[in-house]
Amino acid sequence: MTNKSAAAFLLVGAVCLTLMPTLTSAAEFANCANETAIGKYTQVEVSNCADSDNSCVLKRNSNATISITFTSGEDLSELKAVVHGIILGMEVPFKLPNDDGCKDSGLECPLTKDTSYRYSTTLPVLKQYPKVSVEVKWELKAGDKDVLCVLIPAKIQ
Repeated sequence: MTNKSAAAFLLVGAVCLTLMPTLTSAAEFANCANETAIGKYTQVEVSNCADSDNSCVLKRNSNATISITFTSGEDLSELKAVVHGIILGMEVPFKLPNDDGCKDSGLECPLTKDTSYRYSTTLPVLKQYPKVSVEVKWELKAGDKDVLCVLIPAKIQ
């Protein structure tokens, strides 16, 4: 395995693992949206992540679930999830099995402005993912517009 392959593998694993079973309110999530974002989140939940946790522990060989409650200032005909893992300041893209926020996410597009919606998705946290700390950058986009962005501190174990 090359150094680039190993680094990409570590980052992908770290990103994947930011989501797990049993939802509770989670650690300190940070808004990473810029001033042009057309929406905002009101709640983020990550399975097995408690209020008292500094970062969300993602257990390997299990599933992780993330839910984001949000509103948009505009009607949305589409919604796409874009995820990156940030390790040591490096942002690495993570390809989701389903990045369509309008399918299998609890949402049905079009979405109406100024209405509260709950986006939810589940991902496998694979056994082969490395045990690392990672910051997961989760964005929801509508075409070329940013809807929201949240940073999720996580630890893969």
